[in-house]
Amino acid sequence: MNAIVTVVGKDKVGIIAGVSSVMAELNINILDISQTIMDNYFTMIMMVDFSNASNDISEIRKKLDQAGKNFSVSINLQHKDVYEAMHRI
Repeated sequence: MNAIVTVVGKDKVGIIAGVSSVMAELNINILDISQTIMDNYFTMIMMVDFSNASNDISEIRKKLDQAGKNFSVSINLQHKDVYEAMHRI
């Protein structure tokens, strides 16, 4: 099962490493990643495969929320189908 992870906040060192570490810890495979800095704001979107994850989606969200607090960024996880439905014109 695939999901979309978005990360937004003030840029600082270690955001990608921190989020990627959580993914690795939970056995979540990063399929695609794109990030950019816009006027000192960090933005990243990842497509991940969580079919082999070691935790359920609510636990994954908790761990990502904690990582977001550690880096003062907002991290959102949505099932790919939900994300696509929300962004369909």
